[in-house]
Amino acid sequence: MNFKELKIILGRLYNEYVKKHLKKIFLALLLSIVVAGSTSAIAWLLDPAVKKIFIEKNTTLSWLIPILIVVAFAGKGLSLYIARLLIIRVGEEVSGVIKKQIADNIIRSDIQTLDSRHSGKYVSNVMFDSGQVQNLVSTAVLNLMKDSFSVIALVGVMIYQNWKLALFAMLMMPLAAGLAKSLGKRIGKAVGKAGEASGALVTFLTEIFRGARMIRIYQKEKTINSEADLVVNDMVEKNIKTSSVMIRATPLMETLTGIMIAGFIAFSGQLIAAGELEVNNFFSFLAAMMLAYQPIRSLATINMIIYQGTAASERIFKVIDEKSKVYSKSNSPDLKIKESNLNFKNVSFQYSSGKIAAIKNINLEVEGGKTTALVGHSGAGKSTMLNLIPRFYDPQGGKIFVDNQNIKDVSIESLRKNISLVTQDIILFDDTVKNNIMYAKLDATEKEV
Repeated sequence: MNFKELKIILGRLYNEYVKKHLKKIFLALLLSIVVAGSTSAIAWLLDPAVKKIFIEKNTTLSWLIPILIVVAFAGKGLSLYIARLLIIRVGEEVSGVIKKQIADNIIRSDIQTLDSRHSGKYVSNVMFDSGQVQNLVSTAVLNLMKDSFSVIALVGVMIYQNWKLALFAMLMMPLAAGLAKSLGKRIGKAVGKAGEASGALVTFLTEIFRGARMIRIYQKEKTINSEADLVVNDMVEKNIKTSSVMIRATPLMETLTGIMIAGFIAFSGQLIAAGELEVNNFFSFLAAMMLAYQPIRSLATINMIIYQGTAASERIFKVIDEKSKVYSKSNSPDLKIKESNLNFKNVSFQYSSGKIAAIKNINLEVEGGKTTALVGHSGAGKSTMLNLIPRFYDPQGGKIFVDNQNIKDVSIESLRKNISLVTQDIILFDDTVKNNIMYAKLDATEKEV
């Protein structure tokens, strides 16, 4: 994924999902400033604490400064807590909208599209990919605000204490940023493969549930177990790969930190010996530098979360944007039933997965008010013909008429409202037996049930 694609996806994510939550994000932004101010205050207070309490032995400040430090920590903790609550809500609400859109797409998609994409893939989009987007919107946004302000405030404290030491400390920041950029691209690829592996596992488990009887009657337990090992192992390896890339920054960041602290101590010793730095300034600067370590490290790895979230968003948008191939024309009239006569005229249909037509140039007249049976061997096209009537599929050639009305020219709702279907598949929704019986007519009376 190049920068242009990344920008487009993030722009769409902001405009369609995040923009409506700007009030909460702005409040979290203000609280992030409070967090940054509190953090820098903690580091700054060590300067007067060392000087006034330990060197000058000021009894008044010996209890006042500790109280101020407690207040600073409490302010930081409370502000961070509220900011996280706000951002968590934003992330979950965005994730919820995406899940609803995926569900809506599944409901509105034509049967052929659903047949071509296993249900496990959709489940992976709902569970895995939406979780990555939620992490991007919540964790990445909060960390970007909170840690950016914290670094700025703490660097300000460092400059205030000694600009030479501050300059030395800031030299390490571009190195961390360059490291994060390199790892971010790799993490995007790794997460994409992990998402595919997750979908494959869900698909496999779904097939085990659906084919439980077949597996047992044909004694395929050992075969399925072997396949399960392959699918699970593939997902485990992909997750390990993703995690290993994500933590790859840890030893490098620790090494950079070690170099920075070692150089800091050596440089500070020279400044103290030259009389350019006092002990109280040293401790305040050290505190600011150590407190800046966590936000700098977080900012250095934040683009990994961005790459993860955008890669997941791209997969989700492909599902959401897929238009149904079967739809009603705008302002289509309702189907008007008179005689219930049904006509197939030169109808041909071929499944997207098939190499030959399931039916070809079919002409058929079915008179309304009578019982008509289609008889033929398996694969002759009986089910295909029936599936074309309620427009589960549209034929590639020919037309189907009900009372001389082309079913493609009337609204799908009115067409299907006039059709009852008893399939060869056993479908029971996760509800009571009564509600399953009433599924087609929710206002049915007890007598009708």
